[in-house]
Amino acid sequence: MRFPLATSVAELRSLAERIRQGDASAETELVSEFTRRIFVMAVVRTHDREAARELVQDVLMAVIGALRKGQLQDGDKLCGFIHGTARNLINNRLRSEAQRPPLEPLPEDLAQPSLVEQLEDAERVRQVHETLERLGQEDRRILWMTLVEGCKPGEIAAALGLTSEVVRTRKLRALKKVADLIRKKKMSQT
Repeated sequence: MRFPLATSVAELRSLAERIRQGDASAETELVSEFTRRIFVMAVVRTHDREAARELVQDVLMAVIGALRKGQLQDGDKLCGFIHGTARNLINNRLRSEAQRPPLEPLPEDLAQPSLVEQLEDAERVRQVHETLERLGQEDRRILWMTLVEGCKPGEIAAALGLTSEVVRTRKLRALKKVADLIRKKKMSQT
């Protein structure tokens, strides 16, 4: 598939020279002139539009970098230079993808927790429930409203007829008591 050039060979030669001299507007012209062609070439070769978009960026950056360094001796060959750069970068990508091992789905049993993990989780839940039972009913209610329902201290205070400061204090004491009781149980089990 060929796209007609919007600019003549002389204009392309001038464009290459202007980029070598650091003219940013010339770089913009080059990008607008060649983006579509490079994209089509990359899509045809890779069959992947997202990869083609990445390749367009890679090709344009490589070409502009080379032109800035004066690596194109004959400005008349700008189209061939861009085409060759695109071809090489696309081929490199295809080669690296071919060398990558194929992705294999993970075994289903890998995602499922093991029996040991399930037993440990159940034991932790049992310990938390047992510890919560040792708290007073109002402290349990404060922790429940905070941790499960996501209520703010002011909301809890209004619901329980307490001040926000009392709710904060009791919540901190209850959390500390739960943590201490669980820590003591762990120490006694070891």
